Amino acid sequence: MAAGRADRPGPLRRPRRPAGPAQPGHPGPAGQPVIEVLRAGALTTVQDQGRPGWAHLGVPRSGALDPAALRLANRLVGNPEHAAGLEITLTGCALRFSRAVTVALTGAEVDLLVEHPAGAGRPGDLGRPLSLPAGATLRIGPARAGVRTWLAVSGGIAVEPVLGSRATDTLSGLGPPPLRDGDRLPLGAPTGPPAPVDLTAAPALPAVLRLALRPGPRQDWFTPAALDLLLTTAYAISPASNRVGVRLAGAILPRAVAGELPSEGLVLGAVQVPPNGQPLVFLADHPTTGGYPVIGVVEDVTPLAQARPGTTVTFHGPQR
Repeated sequence: MAAGRADRPGPLRRPRRPAGPAQPGHPGPAGQPVIEVLRAGALTTVQDQGRPGWAHLGVPRSGALDPAALRLANRLVGNPEHAAGLEITLTGCALRFSRAVTVALTGAEVDLLVEHPAGAGRPGDLGRPLSLPAGATLRIGPARAGVRTWLAVSGGIAVEPVLGSRATDTLSGLGPPPLRDGDRLPLGAPTGPPAPVDLTAAPALPAVLRLALRPGPRQDWFTPAALDLLLTTAYAISPASNRVGVRLAGAILPRAVAGELPSEGLVLGAVQVPPNGQPLVFLADHPTTGGYPVIGVVEDVTPLAQARPGTTVTFHGPQR
């Protein structure tokens, strides 16, 4: 049974349907404007504020790993905060727009280049509305710091919603597949003017992430030394991390109770400890149930959205 569990050790992923162009690749009705994906990058997905309220059916919330960053990008282009945009991971991407649009990017530090249909190019800024003419190409470079960038486009991305959300869920496979070169994403109609701002301030990325931790439902399955280790030693983010969760490498957390649990509910930020004793923190695409004990729950997982492998993580109690 353990070999088939979503929370087993190893990379945090499940097999999913092929990422074909069927859902995001089909253009909309005749004449509907689209985004053409020239270069999809390592992992670019459609995201919004997620699909809460379906955990009883085994469906996680999903959505942007930093919901506030996507909300800000939407406000900058005049969209409602729940509009769908793109979450772009680490390596950037290149997109061409069939109609004139306003775009805004927030999140990781990247270089932006706007190429006009006539061939002229100009740089763009993060945290600022950018006007692009029809036929323009937006080239988003690799992240210099951080991991993920969120792109909003006036009118939003109008792929078909699933359970009330357009978000790509990389664990369950709900929503549109991750983007591939050549995909075409339909655009919705703009609903408001861009925000009248020149620039928005972005917080600096800390060298060490200090995460507030509340006691978990199975804290008693661990020795007193385990909780002390978790709250007093530093961990490093493992490369085997993704939108499902962040694996940590560091002190092994000893168990007081042997054996395994029946599967029980999991929440965003749950710190689960598999048999290897190395904790992992669940993120937006987390499974809704799991059988390994949860020693604690992180109050705010947003900082983990920009944390690269090797980043130092420490935990502290909520009152410290």
